[in-house]
Amino acid sequence: MTATLVRRATVDDAPAIARVHLQSWRETYPPVLPAEVLGGLNLDARTARWQEILDEGRSTVHVAVAGGEVVGFASAGYGRDDDAPAPRELEGLYVLARRHGTGDGARLLAAAVGDRPAYVWVWRDNARAVAFYGKHGFDADGAEDTHTVNDHPIPAVRMVRP
Repeated sequence: MTATLVRRATVDDAPAIARVHLQSWRETYPPVLPAEVLGGLNLDARTARWQEILDEGRSTVHVAVAGGEVVGFASAGYGRDDDAPAPRELEGLYVLARRHGTGDGARLLAAAVGDRPAYVWVWRDNARAVAFYGKHGFDADGAEDTHTVNDHPIPAVRMVRP
């Protein structure tokens, strides 16, 4: 397996982050999102959104690069919730399926939030993500929400690491 470098993302990484974002959703979320929702995800729109996020600089974004290719990313910032249970929110962490189990996710988590207190919203039925965060010290705190993707509701739970 190719070694991974984790580094801070730049605006030039926006297309690669968008590609990983959409590909990882299509690989991971078929049990959670209908095929028409996954098929309707738009790469150009996602790239433009990542360019905005990186330009704004409110979130810190890291990428995992293996063999010269971005294979994962993580973004974190100050908690967006009014009742934020920790000062840092992991806003997203995605790794391509072929890189699952390589440690890329753990490296991205470490780059994004270190060992500091943090929280993350996880889609309730994403057992792999719930197990990953549990392994890294996060526990569900009882808060629940419903996220929507293209008008499709998805139950989410908040996990917190003190």
